[in-house]
Amino acid sequence: MEKFDPKPILDSLPLLPGVYRYYDEQGTLLYVGKANQLKKRVSSYFQKSHVSPRISMMVSHIARIETTVTRSEAEALLLENNLIKSLKPRYNILFRDDKSYPYIVLTGDKFPRLTYFRGTPNRQHQHFGPYPNVYAAKESIALLQKIFRLRTCEESVFKNRTRPCLLHQINRCTAPCVNLISEEDYRFDAQRAELLLEGRHQEVERMLQDAMAKAADALNYEQAAVLRDQLRALHTVQQKQFVESTGGTTDADIIALAMQNGMVCVNLAMVRGGRHLGDKSFFPEHAEGLSPDEIIEAFIAQHYLDRAVPPLIILAAECKDEALAGLLTEQAGRQVRIIKASQGSRRQWLEMGTRNAELALGQRLVQQGGEKLRLDRLRNFLEMEELQRIECFDISHTMGEATVASCVVYDDMEMRPAQYRRYNISGITEGDDYAAMRQALMRRYQKISEGKGVSPDLLLIDGGLGQLHSAMQVMKELNFSVPMVGVAKGVERKAGMEQLIFPDGTSKRMAPDDPALHLIQTIRDEAHRFAITGHRARRGKARVASSLEEISGIGDKRRRSLLTHFGGMREIAKASIEQLCQVEGISKSLATRIYQQLH
Repeated sequence: MEKFDPKPILDSLPLLPGVYRYYDEQGTLLYVGKANQLKKRVSSYFQKSHVSPRISMMVSHIARIETTVTRSEAEALLLENNLIKSLKPRYNILFRDDKSYPYIVLTGDKFPRLTYFRGTPNRQHQHFGPYPNVYAAKESIALLQKIFRLRTCEESVFKNRTRPCLLHQINRCTAPCVNLISEEDYRFDAQRAELLLEGRHQEVERMLQDAMAKAADALNYEQAAVLRDQLRALHTVQQKQFVESTGGTTDADIIALAMQNGMVCVNLAMVRGGRHLGDKSFFPEHAEGLSPDEIIEAFIAQHYLDRAVPPLIILAAECKDEALAGLLTEQAGRQVRIIKASQGSRRQWLEMGTRNAELALGQRLVQQGGEKLRLDRLRNFLEMEELQRIECFDISHTMGEATVASCVVYDDMEMRPAQYRRYNISGITEGDDYAAMRQALMRRYQKISEGKGVSPDLLLIDGGLGQLHSAMQVMKELNFSVPMVGVAKGVERKAGMEQLIFPDGTSKRMAPDDPALHLIQTIRDEAHRFAITGHRARRGKARVASSLEEISGIGDKRRRSLLTHFGGMREIAKASIEQLCQVEGISKSLATRIYQQLH
């Protein structure tokens, strides 16, 4: 291999902001970085004598450099993080967080509904959050239900009730569905819930006290007792959920860091309206050799890209990247400050986040210790010292109906749900598992054999020799080689009695308590779960669609009208007769037939 000479490229680089990309000899992207002055930044990689082993290793593999000039450092930062998220370079620190965060929603209906959702906020409704996880959002909703007893039911259920539900009986709903509360009183409760979600709990407390006093003066002791109970519940919520804040209604994110044994944990705690909503821990990849400041700045840049940003981000140290706050301010449309927690409540929040990061990191180290043992035992059993990435396939159907194949991925001692794939199988004889397996494997590995994807170190096939032969035939046709093992349940079909089938026709059985077998079972069971979930969804959709087509009077036009109006088969199945009548071309008698067919 001819040694790469960077001098001609370095000489041609401008002293302008931009993004640089390093590639190896095979064209694999190694690293993406940003710079205020491209020439100085890129040259520094080839001039420093005291760089980390990680950077030295990366530089030794560089065979090509590409650059993109931008108008500002903030624009370079945005481009850098878009490329990191989409291309996942080998040497960039990566924070895996593909899920959107949940919000609590107070709908704009006549009787507002309290619920949560993920996605882009809708201007028709009021949104509060985001929350670090669904549990935190649901817990907050449950607490609000105890105080204000707002409805949480779907609109289709709400409009068709004829008597109060169980939630009303246990004092979690005031039953506006059957007019047991006036619209004015319900709106009053919804308004107070809104104020509480905004962190204005003292204002809510004053409103409750005033309303209770007025009810008592009017000798309406029953209403006064209800307000008294709400006030008591509010105090309980305050004790559980609220942290003291000098700002009163502070919205802030607190980012803390813990490092141990080469591993890193970043803890993100969310405070909205002075209320601690919960926290979430992140374990970045490729963080070796980076300073705490570099890790935190990379987290901020990656995490808040195209996400809601609070006005205040609190760190343990000053943020040295001035362009970062400017970019977030531009994205949020208001000022965003990134500050150091020096004293008071902010310091307490940071200490709390640091403790949570240390705790999460300790748990992760214990978990990885057990996971490493399982993987090492499997490596020894299969005599594959470099075993790292495992892919497992399974087939699911009901008597040949709605066949679905699943592929799950285990890599770097973790299941990787973001890399899972499902394949809807068609064009085969119903119930032919061998043909289904062949089709799924062909669709998966044809692209990988052409260099478009990552090849596994081991392929697990859920099944016996027949399924394994199908896999071997596919690999032969693709001229693609990968070690593979079939996992058969055995005659007893009990956990611990599995047989491992090898391409040469031999089979082995492992001890039921062998950690290597436990790892195989974990991966196999995950493939099974993922396949069944996909199969049930496909089967249910097919059956509802089939049922709709079988109804007399439903042709293509009316079917399209129904789908357009309700948005999908599931919503059609939930609709009442009155709601079905609202669709153009659907009479009451036809709506009745549709309802009866789907129920």
